Amino acid sequence: MLRPIRLAALLLALAPAAARATDGTCARDLLVAQSSQKMAIERLESLGDSEADRCRGWRQHVDTMRRAAVVYGRCLTGAERSERLAQVQGSEREFAALVRSRCR
Repeated sequence: MLRPIRLAALLLALAPAAARATDGTCARDLLVAQSSQKMAIERLESLGDSEADRCRGWRQHVDTMRRAAVVYGRCLTGAERSERLAQVQGSEREFAALVRSRCR
């Protein structure tokens, strides 16, 4: 279980801090998305041992990564857009697979 968490933390750490926002809405949305992404990783690290806790946490993580992908797709451009989308979409796919295989 630690591998996906460590991967998610690594991806967030590698993400560039500065975002190219074209308007105030995107600037705010990017900050919220980045904060949500960081909190999602922290939640993963503090999941309980029960299957129900893990599944709930993994589902929340998938939802957070999907929402972040929408913001990054709308508000970023160029290489940064590609990198951020790859990060959150990869994490979303990995945790969605865990939900499918281990959760009811």
